[in-house]
Amino acid sequence: MLDLTAPVVVLTGAGVSAESGVPTFRGTGGLWRDYRATDLATPQAFRRDPRLVWEFYDWRRDVIAACEPNPAHHTIALMEQTLPDFTLITQNVDGLHQRAGSQNVLTLHGDIWIVRCTTCDYRSQDHRVPLPEIPPRCPRCESLLRPDVVWFGETLDADVLQRAWTAASRAGLMLVVGTSALVQPAASLPLLAQENGAMLIEVNPDETPLSPYANQHLRGPAGELLPDWWGRFQAGK
Repeated sequence: MLDLTAPVVVLTGAGVSAESGVPTFRGTGGLWRDYRATDLATPQAFRRDPRLVWEFYDWRRDVIAACEPNPAHHTIALMEQTLPDFTLITQNVDGLHQRAGSQNVLTLHGDIWIVRCTTCDYRSQDHRVPLPEIPPRCPRCESLLRPDVVWFGETLDADVLQRAWTAASRAGLMLVVGTSALVQPAASLPLLAQENGAMLIEVNPDETPLSPYANQHLRGPAGELLPDWWGRFQAGK
């Protein structure tokens, strides 16, 4: 029987959002105007052509705005409301967890709905779609704004990462949902949890590098499997 009082950690990846229609960088949605998304989401691309990068992110924000949280997002939000010790860590930047009702979300790779100044300390939520000005500029100093996301080649926010490490190290149960288990350092979090005694459950339609280490596998779409698992978890089965 699973312990409802033990710390529970959920790590989510792009597969959860893909079920809501959010294109992934590495999937069929990874191409935009003949550009690979992975070539635009870099500091070098932004320095070279900030307008082009912002046109890509403005398109991406528009696509995400039309998507809705799926049952996996809603189940995870319900887990947070129900469990006494719960942490959600996500690699996704789309804000769908927050729209589903999750309150305390560790966003490892940032948030596409937050903009920050490239010069001063200005940082703010901005949900306008489309943006009225491309590229947008800081209302304080007129410098360029950028999406508050972690681009390829950049380091993760040290505080967010430390909180994720701490949560994983003390977890009694960790669910890894819709992640390829390829992107570091997120891919190491489940192994850290298991090394410290956590039960590890993988929810994914496909095998991943994490699969050999998981104690349990739920093979299929998270939006279908996670609500059923949560119902059985609450029943102690």
